[in-house]
Amino acid sequence: MTPDASFAVRPTRLDLSATGNPEGWPVPPLPAAAWHDLPDGDDGLEAAAAAYYGNANLLPVAGVLAAIRLLPAQLPRAVVACIGPFASPHVEAWTQVGHRPRLLQNAPLPRALAAATPYVLLANPNDLSACQHSHAAAVDAAKQLKKRGGWLIVDESLIDPTPEESLTPLAGTDAAPNLIVLRSLDHFFGLAGARVGFVCAAPDLLTKMAAAMGPWTVAGPSRAAARLALLDGDWQAATRARLLAAGRRLHDLLAPLGEVRSTALFASLTTPQASELRDHLARHDILVHHFEPGSLLRCGLPGDEAGWQRLAAALEAWKPA
Repeated sequence: MTPDASFAVRPTRLDLSATGNPEGWPVPPLPAAAWHDLPDGDDGLEAAAAAYYGNANLLPVAGVLAAIRLLPAQLPRAVVACIGPFASPHVEAWTQVGHRPRLLQNAPLPRALAAATPYVLLANPNDLSACQHSHAAAVDAAKQLKKRGGWLIVDESLIDPTPEESLTPLAGTDAAPNLIVLRSLDHFFGLAGARVGFVCAAPDLLTKMAAAMGPWTVAGPSRAAARLALLDGDWQAATRARLLAAGRRLHDLLAPLGEVRSTALFASLTTPQASELRDHLARHDILVHHFEPGSLLRCGLPGDEAGWQRLAAALEAWKPA
């Protein structure tokens, strides 16, 4: 007897719509005190973060989203040049407290500086397009903005695989007192559920933000796990090598289908048939992120070889009209 097709076992859904490391840092059992006591500011988290980021001018926050929502209220109201596209609610956060964002899609930094706004905001790498501004260009932008009393705000949530490209060590220092950098443990470390991020900036701005947040903003277990992850240099080195190789593999897999930009954590494919390709992959129980309206499709990393083979087979079966 032929089994009823309605009872056929469907494959597990392969979700490639996000930008997190599919093999995140393995959280060990945490001390009981992390669960039972109020969070302790002397637990070593700030020291571990300062060593990891190369900068002691930092403030732990309950995920980078908390910083995105809190930061605009700490700065005088003005026009903000926002180098898009943006997936996270940066633009909305600045609008809600009276700033006037000016969205510049895929603009180079010189164009944003030419807008003559007091603030320039960007994600580097961009979490949708995977575009990245060079370290030299960003440092120069901070210097140019400083001359007119402005600020450069950079979301570096996705830069951990390539720390040599990060601006974080300069944020709030004498070399770049007007540079604000946001960091997150969501993506490289794969600890989105812990809700831990950092703001790196001038000490007086961090003091204002800390007062606005109030005490105990990051939970004790999250602080404990974050400290251990930031100290685990062996895991970080091995993971960077693995992710860089995986990013190249994903780039090569998508390259025949259109223009590809990639990081070590995801790739963005530009094709006029983005929505059709999304639907094709969905029929194979593979989810990717299509940003509408538009021709941009973002694909994250499979977590195992079986996932890579499923993605490759689905792409091989794609027959564009």
